[in-house]
This record gives sequence, C-alpha cells and structure tokens, in this order.
Amino acid sequence: QVRLVESGGRLVQAGGSLRLSCAASGGIFSGYYMGWFRQAPGKERVIVARISWSSDSTFYADSVKGRFTISKDNAKNTVYLQMNSLKPEDTAVYFCAARNLATSINYDYWGQGTQVTVSS
Repeated sequence: QVRLVESGGRLVQAGGSLRLSCAASGGIFSGYYMGWFRQAPGKERVIVARISWSSDSTFYADSVKGRFTISKDNAKNTVYLQMNSLKPEDTAVYFCAARNLATSINYDYWGQGTQVTVSS
C-alpha cells in the first residue's frame, strides 16, 4: 500500500522560503510521477509541480515557475518542494500525490496535506 506523508508547512512571511517534504513508502516508484498539488480556501485543488521518478523530468504551473523547485532523493524515497519568494497567494494546503504511469491516468495516492500560510 502506497503511503505519502507530507511535512514542512508553516506560517511564513511574504518573500520567505519553505521546503516541503513528502516521504513515500509501500511501493517501487520508478514508474511513477510524483506531484505537488495545492488547494486554497474555496478553490479547486490544482497541480503545482511534478517530477518523473525515473527520468527526473519536471513540470511547473505557470504561477510558480522560477520560484518553486521540485526534487527527490531516491535513497530516502522522498520528494521535496523548495518554495522561494513566497507570496500571500501561495497560501494553501499542499498535497503530495503519486501516479503509477503503467496503470493509471490519475494521481491515485495522496498524502494528508500540509498547511502553508504566507502573511503579507
């Protein structure tokens, strides 16, 4: 059973930085996309970034390009989201998710989320 556990969310001032972590367990992730999503109050959950576990190819939403960086540590089975130059509009619950490319077109595995609050 795939399990994802996020950590690192907290209150930070605008312009500051945070690094979120997602510890993954219960699977072999070489054929997965690992994604970070966020959901702001009253809004839909949207993708922020994703990384291919096997190729390290990445994707970023336009709203975070140049400010956020997704990366992973294979030895620790952990995916990171480095967030710099944070803005109040980055305030949201951030979720880690996993998609098995061989079996699904959806992200089927989700963490519980971690709250990021950016004060102005």
